[in-house]
Amino acid sequence: MPSSFATTHWSLVLAAADRDAPESRQALAELCSAYWYPLYAFIRRQGHDADAAQDLTQEFFARLLEKEYLRTADRQRGRFRSFLRAACQHFLANERDRARAKKRGGGRMHVPIDFSEAERRFTLEPAHGLTPEKLYDRRWALTLLDQVLQQLRAEFAATEKLELFQRLKGCLTGERSEKSYGEIAEQLGMSEGAVKTAAHRLRRRYGELLRQEIERTVQTEADVDDEIRSLFAALG
Repeated sequence: MPSSFATTHWSLVLAAADRDAPESRQALAELCSAYWYPLYAFIRRQGHDADAAQDLTQEFFARLLEKEYLRTADRQRGRFRSFLRAACQHFLANERDRARAKKRGGGRMHVPIDFSEAERRFTLEPAHGLTPEKLYDRRWALTLLDQVLQQLRAEFAATEKLELFQRLKGCLTGERSEKSYGEIAEQLGMSEGAVKTAAHRLRRRYGELLRQEIERTVQTEADVDDEIRSLFAALG
């Protein structure tokens, strides 16, 4: 692995933790985007109703930022998602007997989280068989894969190849395409060989982007590989 790897791992977490850095706000927004729903689902599966889960999720992120808990995340332990889940579990234990709603507001930092779709998504989760921890890991995996897919889509759109992406993305998501490479080639005015090459490049780039995303929240190259294995295990 190139020596530059040391400058990329945990980069997103470190940027978010340094609130004086110009990139901190964007890093915080990305962390919230990636983790708020997995944490919401984790809290809901703990037995809290929708309103309480929304309050708790918002409060957890506010506390995380105000107390600068991100600075205490132990990079040597490798996985930011594990740190975040443990921090949330500790937070819930401390909050269990408190009147949370009365303590919110009053100048507290507000984290922009859109809960409008949260409960609809939660109702689609498996009703049985997943512990709060396993549900958290599953939603983390699905959220991460969706973010990578959207990045890849944007890259194809920027080069005016969005239609090609739409036809081939099934080879990434496991969806069965009703059309063969030959049929896709004919519809797009390409050779079948060119479509097969494009599909190969699409899968390769997807893998590259996935590694890049994971690098930003783990410590070592070995952690990246382990996290990828954990990701697909969570989806199993």
